[in-house]
Amino acid sequence: MSPFDAILVVLCSVAGFTLQGAVGFGMGMLGSPLLLLIDSRFVPGPILASTMVFTGLLTLRERRAIDFGGVRWAMAGRFVGTLPAAAVLALLPAEPLSVVFGAMILLAVVISVSGLHVEPRPVTLFAGGALSGLMGTIAAVGGPPIALLYQRASGARVRGTLSSVFLVGTVMSLAALVLVGRFGRDELLLSLALLPGAAVGFVVSRQIASRLDQGYTRRAVLAVASVAGLIVIGRYFAA
Repeated sequence: MSPFDAILVVLCSVAGFTLQGAVGFGMGMLGSPLLLLIDSRFVPGPILASTMVFTGLLTLRERRAIDFGGVRWAMAGRFVGTLPAAAVLALLPAEPLSVVFGAMILLAVVISVSGLHVEPRPVTLFAGGALSGLMGTIAAVGGPPIALLYQRASGARVRGTLSSVFLVGTVMSLAALVLVGRFGRDELLLSLALLPGAAVGFVVSRQIASRLDQGYTRRAVLAVASVAGLIVIGRYFAA
C-alpha cells in the first residue's frame, strides 16, 4: 500500500470500530465497502481478525451486562452457520448471497418498526446465531441478526452480548477461512494494519456509547441495521 492508502485504512478502521464500540456492531458494515476499494483482501479475513481483537476488549469493558445464557444459544447457532458458509464461499461467489442477506436485514427492521418484536429466546437466538455465522463469514456483516433480537435491551447488554458472540464467532470464521485457503500471511499483515484504528475507535466509542445509553440504543440498532442491509445490497448492484 502507498502511504496515502495506509492513512485511508486507519481512518476507515477508526470510523468502523468507533461505530462498533458505540452500538455493538458495525465495523463489517462500514469498514468492508471502504476497505474493499483499497484492497479486496481486507474482506473478510483481516476485518474478522481485527474485529476479534476489538471485541475481546469490548467484552471486558461490558462484562457486567453480558447475557451469558443468550451467548450460549447464539454461539451454538453461529457454529452451525459458519461451516456451511465457508464451504459455500469456496464454491460460489459471495455477492448474490449478500443481496439475500441484505434483504433479510431490511425485512427484520421493517417488522421491528411495525411494532412486532421477536424476543431473544433459545430458538430465536440459535436461528439468529446461525444467520450471523453465514453473514459474518461470507460478507463480514454478522451483527444485525443478533442485535435486532436485543434491540430493547440496555446499550451495555447489547454491546457486551454481541461482543461475546463475535469474539468466539470470529475465531470460528477465521478457522474456517484458513481451512479453505482464504486467510494466510498476506491477510495477517493486513489485519495488523487495522489494529491502530481499532485502538482509537475503542477509546472514542466509550463517550458515544454513554450518550446512546440515555434512551437511544434501540434507535441506533435499527438505524445501523438498516444501513447495513442497504450497503450489503448496494455493493452487489454497484459491482
